[in-house]
Amino acid sequence: MPPAAVRALSLAGLLALWIAAAWATGDPQILPMPQALLAPWWAEIVSGDLVYHLWRTLVRVVWAFALAMSLGLALGLAMGLFPRFDRWFDPWLVVFLNLPALVLIVLCYLWIGLNETAAIAAVTLNKIPNVTIVIREGARALDPDLKAMAQVFRMSRRTYLRHVILPQLAPFIAAAARSGLAVIWKIVLVVEFLGRSNGVGFQIHLYFQLFDVTHVLIYALSFIAVMLAIEWTILQPWERRARRWRTA
Repeated sequence: MPPAAVRALSLAGLLALWIAAAWATGDPQILPMPQALLAPWWAEIVSGDLVYHLWRTLVRVVWAFALAMSLGLALGLAMGLFPRFDRWFDPWLVVFLNLPALVLIVLCYLWIGLNETAAIAAVTLNKIPNVTIVIREGARALDPDLKAMAQVFRMSRRTYLRHVILPQLAPFIAAAARSGLAVIWKIVLVVEFLGRSNGVGFQIHLYFQLFDVTHVLIYALSFIAVMLAIEWTILQPWERRARRWRTA
């Protein structure tokens, strides 16, 4: 069965579960049927509110994702390749791994202010430790025979990084990116919930105060759809391409 068909059937099963739960609940104020979301969803699109708030959240997600992946990749690679560096900074990593996301968000808002810089910094700082630890384990698992081969052929550091290290790290980078994207957008919603005047999290906060389950679901599911599109059209194709050298 084609992968697209499997995904469609899987999502259909999830939709059926939703319908069954809504039917069992019997109260649209608690859990409305899927079709009940269509009219208000279209109204949000026509008004421009849904597109605007999705875009604001997506911009924050992209910035935080790019910063967290870049800094986490550099730190993880350094900690995995240089044991002395790892010994010095491992306690830092443990501290930030166990620091609650809510604490970092509140501190960034208190120190920097209720602005975009604080919002993106809070999300980035929350995700860097997770990316770092995944990349560090990947760097520790590098094949020593390939390193010896690179030394025999006297590869430059740039060539060695590009053709020996990064291909081996590709599965770890993909894992960090996939989990990172899922976690980052959830933290972005919390950041928007607490201190921004736009974005999906802000809208969810607004409709939470109004006890409007329908609009909460509309905004949450709309951004989940965006994340699924990124996963299927960007992350998974890139991961397959990065893994080709292992099966060549």
